[in-house]
Amino acid sequence: MTVNENTGAASGKKTLSDDQKFKVGAFLQKYMMIIALIVVTVIFATWKGKEGLILLPSNLTGLIAENAYVFVLATGMLLCILTGGNIDLSVGSVVCFTAAVGCVLMAGGANLWLAVLVMLLIGLGIGVFQGFWIAKINVPAFIATLAGMYAFRGFSNVVLKGYRVDITNEKFLMLFGNGKTSYVPDVMRNMFPNLNDVFTTENAFLTGLIGENFVSKFNVTCMTIALLAAIILVIARVRKIMVQKKLGISQSISGQILSTVVLAVLILWLGLKLSSYRGLPMVLIWVAFVLGVYAYITNKTAIGRHLYAVGGNEKAAALSGVKTRNVFWFAYANIGLLAGLAGILTAGRAKGIDPVYGEGYEMDAIASCFIGGASAYGGSGKVSGVIIGATLMGVINKGMIIIGVDANYQKVVKGIVLLIAVMFDVLSKRQKR
Repeated sequence: MTVNENTGAASGKKTLSDDQKFKVGAFLQKYMMIIALIVVTVIFATWKGKEGLILLPSNLTGLIAENAYVFVLATGMLLCILTGGNIDLSVGSVVCFTAAVGCVLMAGGANLWLAVLVMLLIGLGIGVFQGFWIAKINVPAFIATLAGMYAFRGFSNVVLKGYRVDITNEKFLMLFGNGKTSYVPDVMRNMFPNLNDVFTTENAFLTGLIGENFVSKFNVTCMTIALLAAIILVIARVRKIMVQKKLGISQSISGQILSTVVLAVLILWLGLKLSSYRGLPMVLIWVAFVLGVYAYITNKTAIGRHLYAVGGNEKAAALSGVKTRNVFWFAYANIGLLAGLAGILTAGRAKGIDPVYGEGYEMDAIASCFIGGASAYGGSGKVSGVIIGATLMGVINKGMIIIGVDANYQKVVKGIVLLIAVMFDVLSKRQKR
C-alpha cells in the first residue's frame, strides 16, 4: 500500500513536471520573438557610446520609413506561406518594374492617380498571371516565381533604359514619400491655437518627458491618433474577453489583460516619440491600412480560413469542399497587388527609381514571416507575427548601422536570426509529433 502511494506520488510529481514543461514551452513558442525584440532593442539602446540613439524620434521615424516595404511585402508573403510553405521570389523585381512604369508615366506628365492605379493594376496582373501557372498548371511556386524574378528584372531595365528616373510630383511625394512634407498635418494645433501655450519650453513636465528640443514642435494630432488607437485596442480586447467568457472558451484572461496593457502602453509611447519629431508619417498610414485589412481577411473571412486549411492539409481541405487551386490563385494575386503598393512606397521614399531597386526585397519579406512565427510547413502564422518579425529585422538593421557594423556582417547576423527562428519552428513541430 505504501509502495503504491509512493509510486502514485512520484507519478503525480512527474505529471506536474510535464505540465510545467508544456506551459513553459508553449509560452516560449508564443512569445519568443517578442522577447527577442525587447532584448535586441535594449542591447542597441544601451550600447556603450551609442546609448539611446536607436530610440530617438528621428531614428524611430526612419525605422518605419525604411521598412515600410518589408511590412507590405511580408503581409502578402504570409498568404503564400500559409498555403504550404510556398514563397514568391519575384516580388523584388515586381516592385522595381511597377515603380519603373509609374515613374516613367509621371515623368511624362501623367496624372498622379492614373500612375498609382497603373502600378497597382500591373502588380495585380502579374500576381494573377503567376498564380495561374501555380494554381491551374501546377507549376511549382518556386520555379514560377523564380522565372518572374528574372523576367521582370529584365523588363524593369527595358522600361528605365538602364538609367534612374526621378519623381518631381510633390503631391505624390507628400502622400507616399519620406520628405519633410510627408506627414499628417497637425490640424488640432490649427483648430485650437490656445494649445500652443501648453507646448512651450517653459513647461517643465513636457521638457522632462520629451526633451527641450522637441517640446515646441510637439504634434498634437499624432498623439491624439495614438491615444484613440490605444482606446480602440482596449475596447476590442475587453469585448473579446467577454465573448470568450460567455461562450465558455478557456483562455488566460490575466495573460490577455497583460498583453493588452503592454500593447496600449507601446502605442502611446510610440505616439509620444513620433509626436515629438514631425508627427505621423504618411507611410505609416498605408502600412497600418494594409496590416489591418489583411489581419481581418486572415482572421474573419472564409478565404482566410481556407488559407490555413490548405496549408494544414490540402487533401483534407479539398475533400471538405474547399477549392484549393483558387486559394493558391488568391494568395499570389494578393502578393502581386501588394508588390505594386510596395513599388509606390519605394519610389516615393527614394524620389524615383533605379534599375537595382528591389533586389533582396523578397528575402526580407520571407525572413520577416518566418521570424514572426509563420511555419515553414504552412498552415500557421499571423499578421501580428509579421509585424514582430519585420520590426525585429528593422531594429537589427538600424541598430547595426548606428553602432557601425560592417554591411557584410549585417547580412551574417540576419541569416543567423532567420536560421534560429526556423530551427525553433521545426523543433517545436517535432515535439508535438
